[in-house]
Amino acid sequence: MTWRRTSSTATRLGRQLRHDPRSVALMLVVPCVLMTLLRYVFDAQPPVFDRIGPMLLVIFPFTVMFVISSVAMLRERTSGTLERLLAGPIDRAELVVGYGLAFGAAAVVQVGLVSALSFGLLGLDVEGSVVLLLAVAVLVALLGLALGLLVSAFARSEFQAVQFLPAIVLPQFLLCGLFVPRDEMATALDWASRALPLTYAVDAASRAASESGIGASLAVDLVVVMAAVPAALFLGAATLRRRTA
Repeated sequence: MTWRRTSSTATRLGRQLRHDPRSVALMLVVPCVLMTLLRYVFDAQPPVFDRIGPMLLVIFPFTVMFVISSVAMLRERTSGTLERLLAGPIDRAELVVGYGLAFGAAAVVQVGLVSALSFGLLGLDVEGSVVLLLAVAVLVALLGLALGLLVSAFARSEFQAVQFLPAIVLPQFLLCGLFVPRDEMATALDWASRALPLTYAVDAASRAASESGIGASLAVDLVVVMAAVPAALFLGAATLRRRTA
């Protein structure tokens, strides 16, 4: 894998994103709108917003990046662009990492905007480190990106790519402990949640928002999420098909 071919892929995707206002709006505007809605849903209960806000600060970018990356990679395949690229010197790993760099930069901007809104205008208040929470949010957005690239290999149309949202994301959303503490779930569901990366992402966000430093439990959560990102990218590169039948 060479840096020149990887960076050229990232640059090309960056240019495409700049000329796709709908995708830009989905990435940058939708998480801000959702966080604003959440704030005013709990308008009479500010402590509730302060408790669940940090967790949703990572879930919203995760979900949006999952959808954007899966549809974008599928579009490359159905348009024939991917087949033309892979007919040249670029390999699958360079292509996937290039996607990761381009959308990773978008994820940083996305998290920066929604965080500035949340901690500024919406008055989100946390006891822990804001910087650490933002780092967790960027990492989880990258996780959503990596999983989106992985599942795009199994879709034949953009509609099918979006269908993976309830199949892949919503079960993690329900089992991550946001609504009910995991130790209060049925034993089978508790054990299932331990195999889902979003569980560790939400735990990391919750601990970053409430702890001043990186304790042992937070370190474990971060290691799991950081390991899941390259693992999903590797599997995405290994399963990437040149075209859709």
